[in-house]
Amino acid sequence: MSPPTLLESMLARMPPGPGAAAKAAPGQSAASSSEGSANQSISALHSGRFERWHVDPAPVQEEEAWLITYLDVVTLLLAMMVVMLAFSEPVSEAFRGERREIALDRMHPQVQAAADAGTTILPPVPLPHPATAPARVEGDPVDIRAAPVPPEPPALNVGELGENVEVVAEAKGVTRFRISSELLFAPGQAALTPAGQRVIDELLPVLNQAIGHTIVVEGHTDNVPIATARFPSNWELAAGRAGAVVRHLETRGVNPMRLRATGVADTRPLADNASAQGRAQNRRVEIVLEAPPVN
Repeated sequence: MSPPTLLESMLARMPPGPGAAAKAAPGQSAASSSEGSANQSISALHSGRFERWHVDPAPVQEEEAWLITYLDVVTLLLAMMVVMLAFSEPVSEAFRGERREIALDRMHPQVQAAADAGTTILPPVPLPHPATAPARVEGDPVDIRAAPVPPEPPALNVGELGENVEVVAEAKGVTRFRISSELLFAPGQAALTPAGQRVIDELLPVLNQAIGHTIVVEGHTDNVPIATARFPSNWELAAGRAGAVVRHLETRGVNPMRLRATGVADTRPLADNASAQGRAQNRRVEIVLEAPPVN
């Protein structure tokens, strides 16, 4: 048999109530009597020590911190509206009248008449017709001032450049100076030879004469492939030769803002690459002078 619990020991020590024995029925069993005593003892315990030492948990309070932020925002908006109203100026009737007169002056005459009459129904306003020039009859003099032709850029004084440089004049003020690569570089190289530097120096007076022109140096090759460590293809060789000419012009005092180097390889041949003479003609350097655009 298990030992009695703490609650059963406390109930056993407490005396029964004064009227418990008198209220019990004569035929009631001892078990029912002890059960009634236990219920009375539990109710006495709850009303005594349990009530003194038991503390109920405090109810959770609802958070109202958002209300403070909301009130701050409303207050700021109200203050901003008050400041805007303080800086605004009242619109007088005289000012409204002046604005109306200015608006009416800019309107169509028919719209002004409708506004003065106080109606909102406007008469149809005729659309403007495009002005067409009269047909020209044969024999009439032509007015040159009607279609001004932009002036051509002044021609360059090329002078005598010798047989080493071929001069080609194109439209829109473009002038090309074609020089054979054999006169400027060693085969398969992109460094100017001393003779090539002297050929380029012959062009300096012409280049310095056209200060506003852009100088474009184009490197051209034939279609014979090249594969070296420095020049894997004709593109690198053509660009390297154009860059060498540009660097030489810069050392001779030409403004670098005017210079531009480009390599086109064998994409713009002058002759057929099937013959040795045609390939030699395609291996060249062209110095192009581009005139500035005329407004």
